[in-house]
Amino acid sequence: MTEFFQQIVSGLASGGVYASLALALVLIHRSTQVINFAQGEMATFATYIAWTLIDRGMSYWPAFVLTLLVAFVGGVAVERVVIRPVERAPVLTVVMVTIGLLVLVNGAMAWLWSPEVKSFPSPFPSRAIDVGGVAISLQDLGILGMTLVTLTLLYLFFRFTKVGLALRAAAVNPESSRLAGVRVSWMLALGWGLAAMLGAVSGMMIAPTSFLEPNMMQVIIIYAFAAAVLGGINSPVGAVVGGLLLGVALNLIGAYAEFLGPELRLPVALAILLAVLLVRPAGLFERAVVKRV
Repeated sequence: MTEFFQQIVSGLASGGVYASLALALVLIHRSTQVINFAQGEMATFATYIAWTLIDRGMSYWPAFVLTLLVAFVGGVAVERVVIRPVERAPVLTVVMVTIGLLVLVNGAMAWLWSPEVKSFPSPFPSRAIDVGGVAISLQDLGILGMTLVTLTLLYLFFRFTKVGLALRAAAVNPESSRLAGVRVSWMLALGWGLAAMLGAVSGMMIAPTSFLEPNMMQVIIIYAFAAAVLGGINSPVGAVVGGLLLGVALNLIGAYAEFLGPELRLPVALAILLAVLLVRPAGLFERAVVKRV
């Protein structure tokens, strides 16, 4: 049982990273009905900015906060400069734009920082603590705690602030929101900025355990996409729960189904996703929309 609980905690930590990135995908999809395939690359770019600040002598937490601000501004700029000109184009066009952005940002990172693997510091101790006979890594607890704090702040923002309520309204019903005086176009830009911040949190939490390089998030974004679809692609709660469930499931499968091997983690995640969608195509937390003919 000791190893079981250790795997649960470790799975929740990695699942928290998937959840924050999945929530970023959901934020953009709810407002634009498009998946941002460059979300992982944007997160990695923000992590490189944090690495640069820390490498030049800034302590971790000031660099963390400054990176979030830069990520927010960058997300807004991407929406204004890259996405807004094609917002009325067919969905496939916007998807291709995000894929082009993925390639561009990935190449820019390799050019600016080189493809060489870099070590990213962790703000949390690497030692473990004993809780009821279970050795739990402080780094895992720190990652989980940071992710939960971020998600809680985001919930409070959407639930209790005027800007958050306006953003929710613009995502659900843009036409009525415009009639109510909401500046929908800027709300969409704000959504991209918040998604970029969430991606930055994911990148800075995962980098200490996977090392920093331009392709760092390419597998993580697939897990995040699986988590978002698992919970419901338009459901913020579903993205969080889907990410946590996926992280725990993959950890337990890796620990107790050793015959699969680590190279099969991604196929297993996609198999879990497929199994759920066969039973509930809309995802676990999203209601199917019924239209009258």
